Amino acid sequence: MEIFKLAAFAFIALFAAMAANFAHDLAYAVHGIIIMLVAAYMFWRTLTRLGEPKPLPETGYKDDVIRAGVIATAFWGVVGFLVGTYIAFQLAFPALNFDLPFTTFGRLRPLHTSAVIFAFGGNALICTSFYIVQRTSAARLWGGNLSWFVFWGYQLFIVLAATGYLLGATQSKEYAEPEWYVDIWLTLVWLAYLAVFMGTIIKRKEPHIYVANWFLLSFIVTVAMLHVVNNLSLPVSIFGSKSVQLFAGVQDALTQWWYGHNAVGFFLTAGFLGMMYYFVPKQAERPVYSYKLSIIHFWALIFLYIWAGPHHLHYTALPDWAQTLGMVFSIMLWMPSWGGMINGLMTLSGAWDKLRTDPILRMMVISLAFYGMSTFEGPMMSIKVVNSLSHYTDWTIGHVHSGALGWNGMITFGALYFLVPRLWNRERLYSLSMVNWHFWLATIGIVFYASSMWVTGIMEGLMWRAVDDQGFLINSFVDTVEAKFPMYVVRGLGGVLYLTGAIIMVINLWLTARGVHEQKPTALRAVPAE
Repeated sequence: MEIFKLAAFAFIALFAAMAANFAHDLAYAVHGIIIMLVAAYMFWRTLTRLGEPKPLPETGYKDDVIRAGVIATAFWGVVGFLVGTYIAFQLAFPALNFDLPFTTFGRLRPLHTSAVIFAFGGNALICTSFYIVQRTSAARLWGGNLSWFVFWGYQLFIVLAATGYLLGATQSKEYAEPEWYVDIWLTLVWLAYLAVFMGTIIKRKEPHIYVANWFLLSFIVTVAMLHVVNNLSLPVSIFGSKSVQLFAGVQDALTQWWYGHNAVGFFLTAGFLGMMYYFVPKQAERPVYSYKLSIIHFWALIFLYIWAGPHHLHYTALPDWAQTLGMVFSIMLWMPSWGGMINGLMTLSGAWDKLRTDPILRMMVISLAFYGMSTFEGPMMSIKVVNSLSHYTDWTIGHVHSGALGWNGMITFGALYFLVPRLWNRERLYSLSMVNWHFWLATIGIVFYASSMWVTGIMEGLMWRAVDDQGFLINSFVDTVEAKFPMYVVRGLGGVLYLTGAIIMVINLWLTARGVHEQKPTALRAVPAE
């Protein structure tokens, strides 16, 4: 087996070196060098381990890969928030784009989007799903070191995608998909992820499959389908990053938003709901309010969400019936979404007093509040008459970020605070007061961000449709850009607050993992008056 590994790594390294040498573009050459170095390292590591005795079979839960996932989640989170804050200020102060192509908003925006969604969010989902499925199945992760392949393979995907964005190599879609060879690699990693998760469920010792695993499995399966269909393309050359999309025109637009909205629905909603259904009851020390409601929530959500994508294409060349279909299913989504929010909040029945003393639980609860708000706002914005005002404006940006920062970010922060003391065998977090600071900085940052975008988005939409008595437009596009400047500054400041909170979290988690105990103030001894 080791000989086959050496041969495989040697072949990959040689092919990558050849690809880099004959590359038709810079991005492909850089990626060839990265893959060559990774394969050469794996060849050397395998070679140095030849002849070593096989390690004894490990027992208990496989938590080492989860610890690595927690570290990656925190790291990529700070990177994604930092880039996001920078590009927010680029929109307010265009001089920050500089003259270098890889420092412009057009290159950094997809880097930010993918860093926050797929690097920060993806690592959070992978590591928490590995933790949850083991505990709820009473079984060790299936596949031995296959989970490590999932982790390191996913990190390689992130590096390839990020460098590709900076070098201008994407499929030019809304989500700026990486090019064809990166897509193939992610497909292999994702199939390995599905195998590990499914294998663990199949060999479980607990007969019941807890509902969190339902949500997590639906997220893994659906994202695999979305990724493959949306990225169907033919490479122009095996020595270049360019490819030709199989869909074109309105078909490509519909496929893109079927992918885009269901990435929100299953990556950013179903996956994180699996996280919520495990960590909220655990932190509150209460059972889920209604297990029956959680099952209804699951089936209603996964059936309705898959049809909602066309609401991104109102007033376009998409057939009117398809636009109306997307709108109707979006409105129906309000019910199961709020059912899940109510189920999470009502889990705190009899434990509401803990919100005064437990900032981690407070963070999880406010994430549910943002989930409820975003899942009301989304269906409302899908209504055609509302969409005619909101579409292509910063209102959409405010909606996306109130959900992403408030729902996905806050529930992930709460999960990290829950996991680190347990994974590193610490009695408690280093500092709950730092968690409290993080909570308030993040919450205020989201409020600044979302409210400024709501204001500027509605203003923008109204300015675009304003006409004089003759029916001519009153405002030019430049007029709207100038009017938005104060709100763009407020948005950037909101990003600074959110980023500061995340940095405080990283320091807190690092000190916790190191086993540093917070020094408690010494109580003053009362001295009688003379």
